Amino acid sequence: MNQHAMLQPDHRTRILDAAHRCFVRSGFHRATMQDVAAEAGMSAGNIYRYFASKDAIVAGLSARDRADIAHSFAGMRDAADPFAAITAIARRYLVDDPREKAIFLIDLWVEAARNAGLAAICRDCEDDIKRWICLSLSDLVSKGKADPRLDVEALVDLLMCLSDGLFARRAREPDFDAAPHMDHLGEILRLACSGQMQSVLRQDGCPPASALPAEAEACLPAADSTATAHTAHDWPAASPAPEDVT
Repeated sequence: MNQHAMLQPDHRTRILDAAHRCFVRSGFHRATMQDVAAEAGMSAGNIYRYFASKDAIVAGLSARDRADIAHSFAGMRDAADPFAAITAIARRYLVDDPREKAIFLIDLWVEAARNAGLAAICRDCEDDIKRWICLSLSDLVSKGKADPRLDVEALVDLLMCLSDGLFARRAREPDFDAAPHMDHLGEILRLACSGQMQSVLRQDGCPPASALPAEAEACLPAADSTATAHTAHDWPAASPAPEDVT
């Protein structure tokens, strides 16, 4: 391998780190490739040798994050306390990561509402995260460490929505402390896996009639015989784990 090829990964990392700082400081929309070049201490022409556009840089940042997340989850399969291991991974990204990461993500999500390419990048990254969490929880169920009735996908959807809220609060409020709320997420995970949140995780959003007091049950509308029943079997099978990005 020649010296130029050996330096390429370092140049890519340098550009990605510089772009992240620019996007946090100026916002994705306002930051330019020239800004990224100046931040990286490189010429604009050299930047384009590695990334054709800002969207391509975001794809590079996403690929790097996805590889890191895959590595984190792959390393927890044999953990003595799998719940603590999953919570530790979540704490790393939701609490321990610099606030600038949350600012960048929120800005990117806003931009993705107008940019189909960025929306696809965000969706692919979220799909990877969801897949890894689902695979980890399904593994707990198969090993008898979680309630066999657990609706894994419904739980993961809930946890990811709550996590998005923590990202938003961290980005918006400089003094926001996400740590106590991370503890709440961990408790939700444990309760759900122990079978104590079955009514909350129903896909129709309603508790079963048997769990309602008689006076409330009497107020329920008549069942719609034409409605389609949803079960855990309706969920798509988990996709294969993503390959590591080098």
